Amino acid sequence: MTTLSQTAEKKSWLAWLDDNFEKPFLFTGMLSIILIITFQTFYRYIGAYFSSDASAAIWTEELARFIFIWISYLAIPVAIKNRNNIRVDIVYDRLPARLQKMSWVVVDLCFLILVAVVFYMGLNHLEMLLEYPQVAPATNMSYFIPYLILPIGFALMGIRLLQDLYAQAKECGLVDTLLGVAFTAAIAAPVLISEDLNTLPVLFGYFLLFLVIGVPISIGLGLAATATIYATGTLPIEYVAQITFTSIDSFPIMAIPFFIAAGVFMGAGGLSKRLLNLADEMLGSLHGGMALATIATCMFFAAISGSGPATVAAIGSLTIPAMVERGYDKLFAAAIVAASGAIGVMIPPSNPFVVYGVSAQVSIGKLFMGGIVPGVLTGLALMTYAYIYSRKRGWKGEQRERNASTFMRAFWDAKWALMVPVIILGGIYGGIMTPTEAAALAAFYGLVVGVFVYRELNFTNLVPSFMEACSTSAIVIVLMAMATIFGNIMTIEQVPTTIANAMMSLTSNKLMILFLINILLLIVGTFMEALAAIVILTPILLPIVMKVGVDPVHFGIVMVVNLAVGFVTPPVGVNLFVASGVADAKIEKLSKVAMPLVGLMIAVLLLITYCPAIPLLFVD
Repeated sequence: MTTLSQTAEKKSWLAWLDDNFEKPFLFTGMLSIILIITFQTFYRYIGAYFSSDASAAIWTEELARFIFIWISYLAIPVAIKNRNNIRVDIVYDRLPARLQKMSWVVVDLCFLILVAVVFYMGLNHLEMLLEYPQVAPATNMSYFIPYLILPIGFALMGIRLLQDLYAQAKECGLVDTLLGVAFTAAIAAPVLISEDLNTLPVLFGYFLLFLVIGVPISIGLGLAATATIYATGTLPIEYVAQITFTSIDSFPIMAIPFFIAAGVFMGAGGLSKRLLNLADEMLGSLHGGMALATIATCMFFAAISGSGPATVAAIGSLTIPAMVERGYDKLFAAAIVAASGAIGVMIPPSNPFVVYGVSAQVSIGKLFMGGIVPGVLTGLALMTYAYIYSRKRGWKGEQRERNASTFMRAFWDAKWALMVPVIILGGIYGGIMTPTEAAALAAFYGLVVGVFVYRELNFTNLVPSFMEACSTSAIVIVLMAMATIFGNIMTIEQVPTTIANAMMSLTSNKLMILFLINILLLIVGTFMEALAAIVILTPILLPIVMKVGVDPVHFGIVMVVNLAVGFVTPPVGVNLFVASGVADAKIEKLSKVAMPLVGLMIAVLLLITYCPAIPLLFVD
């Protein structure tokens, strides 16, 4: 009996370790970089009074970057375990159940190939650093320590993939598992056995194939680039591991996890609920009052989260049940939230603007300012539609006393949430902070308010909030790393120049080129996630628009607003999926109800495309 009890206890402990191994590192790492960059920001002003050395805290940025790289790659094993990744499911969703199960075997094996390459090349790079030591300039840390993440992080990814592959093989059975292995071998065969392959057919052929079979987009980019390098010798194969590290060793990119963390902390910490109460106080008495309040709250929350799906999840879970309870149609309620959530990537802060700014080497601050007008216009257009639609159906707002006293009470209750845009935008445009520092301070602020002021962040939801922030941001970061490898091969092969010349041969009219690019982006947005589309298409499309005199900041705004429409269009409308989950509604029916809202968003898109003075109103 004792032996059986000990065995059961050992299994239980191993299961707990398996579920939680990465969590302490991720929690500590994310908290550390938030505190380090917050300290850096305050020290620049306060530290001057205590130290004559203005550069005394210069080590903070470098240390934070190294920790950021570590937690980014340590979070991917968690995403693998939860099957949380950005991928195209158009074909997968239409496969029979048996082939869907087999496809996961293929996906895991493809992922494992890339993991094995980076792991092996990472070890080689560590050997080189032992033979030829290099030291980081600010911290005097040996580069051996930061680069350890390549073998360690990718080894953990390999373990998680093997666990998933084992579970999937048990579910599929021996025959279907072997068929999946055979299919993967057939995919790899052309690269392994053929000679004198052309670079571009290999690069784009493999990438499209990986998209179709459901390989995560980031892994498809990295694996297609690796296959191209191996088959054609475009670059040294060691380049894959090196760029996996150096491409995200960037201070501006760190704004992404901070903005995501800020949104998560403020959603879990009760700030979104107080914003909704304030919006309801202002608009709730009108026809469609709750719908109007929902849109206004999404606009407020957009100035916190930087993410469309995060806005839908945070606001929709509160407002959709409330609208249904007050007699609104469930599909209309979900569609309003889905469309309003897209404003989350327009009004600053915005993760897509950060990604575009890094990819295009454009001022993130200017992009943020350029997103304000399109976000407000989209919100006003949706409000107008919601009011007219609700008035026709007799959906009135909640009838209760509203006066200056109740408004001030709601305003005072929401004061902590309303301070976030002031911190972010005021800090950036007042020249006090960089966007990354403002993001870190927003995350720190949201954490403090959620834990100590509203006290809705506690032991129950604090660690899950950190894990959500780490996992969500890591998926974006790895996407950018793999896209860098892919993009560098395109640059070597002069793909952007070739495409630009081809389009310019069709027409050199700026308005026509913008029209064609808008059509392309609207199509791409229907099946590809916005961040993935930005990192892939920016190097291709930016040279084209610059040739006809389009400002890169203006084009970035157009691109982000265009792809925001994709949040509400099937088959990959992520806002639709989140809203349908909250409302328990069929995605097909929800899509139909959302179409007029999509039409309004496209009208705003055309306005800001052809009248650049409108989005650039607040841009210097």
